[in-house]
Amino acid sequence: MIRTHPRQRLTWLALLAIGLMMISACSSTRMAYRYADWGIVWWVEDYLTLTDAQKTELNRSLDELRAWHCASELPRYQAWLDTLQDDVRAREFSPATLAHHQQRLFGFFPPLMTQITPIATRLLASLSDAQVRELEQNMRQRQQDLADEYLEGDTEDRIAARAERTRERAERWLGELNAQQRALIAEWSEQRGRQTEIWLQGRQQWQEALLAALEHRHQPGFASQVESLILDAERFRGEDYREMMADSRAALNALMHELMTASDAIQVAHLADRAAELNRDFEALTCHGGAKVANAMDDQTVR
Repeated sequence: MIRTHPRQRLTWLALLAIGLMMISACSSTRMAYRYADWGIVWWVEDYLTLTDAQKTELNRSLDELRAWHCASELPRYQAWLDTLQDDVRAREFSPATLAHHQQRLFGFFPPLMTQITPIATRLLASLSDAQVRELEQNMRQRQQDLADEYLEGDTEDRIAARAERTRERAERWLGELNAQQRALIAEWSEQRGRQTEIWLQGRQQWQEALLAALEHRHQPGFASQVESLILDAERFRGEDYREMMADSRAALNALMHELMTASDAIQVAHLADRAAELNRDFEALTCHGGAKVANAMDDQTVR
């Protein structure tokens, strides 16, 4: 159930990944958040044909997950966005400050992954042999589709495509980029080397580990295998992947610093407005009574 995409590594000033998590292609973050569980079901059904019983269980689990996340996690996002807005208004864009915000952003994911683990374990343990074969076939097809999309053309074509994607994401938060910023992104994209190939290779290695674990899905140790696959995913993706991710995060932080140094007052105001808008959406979404749900999910994890 965990899907990793290069866009998560291209977070703009640590906001874009949150936007993606909220399915930011929708016009409203609030609407996207409220319907995020549907999006997860649709994504699962891209890979698997679920039975009615599996759909019912998955929907119930996602309802609990969303209630926990809304009550327990969104207030943490708001607190982070408050400090981010303060730094934007103060034009505090030092590498240390940006690294701090990046670290806080990535810190939001482990609790979510921990809560997702028992949901994924129950679903995967319930798969039939035919569903496992369907999952394997669809994973391989999706892997090929991604390779066709991101490895199309020669090296120069790939660098140009990466730069274009990055410019588009930056402009969502800054507005139109100036010539210096576009040049910085072009240089950064050229320096990414084999990043996409390594990402795809790591993705495939993780999938192979999952398929191997599914061969033992009715045995007692399966839950711990799924937990490792989700909470320690980089270990299964290999050393090249871990090194690439560490390098990518450092390079991303450097790029953000350079882009903000080259920004003007209009761009900073645009970023501040977008951050404030996202914060207002989170404030409107924050729920109550999530502790009971969170405790119930913790109990399920223990069992």
